[in-house]
Amino acid sequence: MAARLLFLAVASLALRAADPNLDSANAKLDRIDEGRAKPGEVIFFTLAEINAWARDEVPIAVPHGVRDPKVELGYGTGTGSLIADFVKVEQSRGKTPGVIAKMFAGDRPLKVALRVESAGGKCTVHVTRVDIGGASVEGNLLDLLIRTFFKPLFPDAKVDEPFDIGYNVDRIELRPDGIRVTMKK
Repeated sequence: MAARLLFLAVASLALRAADPNLDSANAKLDRIDEGRAKPGEVIFFTLAEINAWARDEVPIAVPHGVRDPKVELGYGTGTGSLIADFVKVEQSRGKTPGVIAKMFAGDRPLKVALRVESAGGKCTVHVTRVDIGGASVEGNLLDLLIRTFFKPLFPDAKVDEPFDIGYNVDRIELRPDGIRVTMKK
């Protein structure tokens, strides 16, 4: 049994390391993070790179209760989807599941649509719609959901308020084929 678990762990690491899209995305992120991007340079992340990065990073950010992340993009818009069990997510964070989490216990498809505005080293993310297990939430009810469920899970997240991008990035543009990151001149 222990040998099988060891084999599965090694195989999982080998598969993660062998994804050229993930390697490419991480190399581009490292260039930005380490200040090696040139002033005015545009760094383009393909949709394949973004999805590879999401498949790698989402399980690290939320280790229990989510799987199968996927990103779709439009002009200035993005949609992220995955399968979530909100009870497991809250329990993995050491919290007792609340009423909203219990309503959506078990594996549920989750889809979050957003609009992104970015210029002058700042970015604002607007959540425009959330679909949970076939139920759509928009407007005031969505605002309530963000305040009561999302913000407690991710207290540092900025929604509907500008934040500094940092890393000498001037703007971030979402496009159907990927994300353009333009460095400050």
